[in-house]
Amino acid sequence: MKKTYLILFSLLLITLSSFAQTTVNDQLNPLITGVPSLTITPDARAGGMGDVGAATTPDMNSQYWNPAKYSFMTSPAGLSFSFTPWLRSLGINDINLSYLTGYWKFDELSSVSGSLRYFSLGSVRLTDEQGNDLNMDAQPNELALDVSYSRLLSDNLSAAVGFRYIRSDLNNGANGAGGIEMFPGNAFAADIATYYKTPISMATGDANLAFGLNISNIGSKISYDLNETSIFIPTNLRLGGSFEYPFDDYNKISFSADINKLLVPTPVKPIGDETYESQSYLDRKALYDQTGPIAGIFKSFNDAPGGMSEELKEIMWSAGAEYAYNNQFFVRGGYFNENAMKGNRKYFTAGAGFKLNVFQLDVAYLISVAQSNPLDQTLRFSLAFDLNGLTDLMR
Repeated sequence: MKKTYLILFSLLLITLSSFAQTTVNDQLNPLITGVPSLTITPDARAGGMGDVGAATTPDMNSQYWNPAKYSFMTSPAGLSFSFTPWLRSLGINDINLSYLTGYWKFDELSSVSGSLRYFSLGSVRLTDEQGNDLNMDAQPNELALDVSYSRLLSDNLSAAVGFRYIRSDLNNGANGAGGIEMFPGNAFAADIATYYKTPISMATGDANLAFGLNISNIGSKISYDLNETSIFIPTNLRLGGSFEYPFDDYNKISFSADINKLLVPTPVKPIGDETYESQSYLDRKALYDQTGPIAGIFKSFNDAPGGMSEELKEIMWSAGAEYAYNNQFFVRGGYFNENAMKGNRKYFTAGAGFKLNVFQLDVAYLISVAQSNPLDQTLRFSLAFDLNGLTDLMR
């Protein structure tokens, strides 16, 4: 059963990370967290722009990127559903991410929002340590349920706080197989976000400059063995900027960029002549395991074995652009980059959208330029509804 546990956990990490080029395998030192599905881009608009969203114009999927943006929504309420297939290029049809989110502005200053994220890892056949079939399947899955409150602090500035419940069940339907139980992991987390937007007068009309900050998943570690051991969840710092420029009353284009860094300690590895059995390594590993989540946030800025140069390699960046015609037709493109030493995710994205008074449909497509990516050549979509528009339609 121990082997089964490793297989399930490895499957989760592998499907949620692109595989580094073989030439950099010896240098690979990625940050490892539990519940890595929390880092998957859930919606097609941001997915078509290189996974940017901290400071892009507010939309119904702002819950993931920056819930403070909901204070600037013009419609009082909205709902969106997104679906992301996983590993479709390998012919796998039962791994996917579903995402439901919505918001409600109950006055001019305040908004509440929430989302439900469900990641299904399909069905996994279990074997014992000798490779014998246990005649049992597991249906591993992860989910997150969150709610946020955002408030307008001035004409240009808003802030938000969010709370999240996380559940990860990597052995669902197969507890007790092989005589050893593996328990679902549970965690609680919070988000802190802010958004600043200011108009800039130009000859063709008012342009908009925006900045956003979101620190997400600040919370407890997660355990699969009743707290005998635990692992960090993906606490993340995201900072972004965006510039929207109108050509005329019908045409406008925006450029956006994000940088983000996981606020978790770098995993401990043997140094020099150390082995995984060396006492010095075991002592350092024990200190790592005992590090709390808040201490881990501060430690994450100066604990990389390669010093500051390696710390800088842990920063991921992405950039994207969006062209809009009459605020109804959209064309998008972007690029995401992660250092080869930290995972080697590098890919271009493209997307499109169509909006009416009542609904908006967005699609996104990813083209990997590294060796592999779980979303390579995959089409995903989001369907959003303006609830105020639906109400007017039914009158």
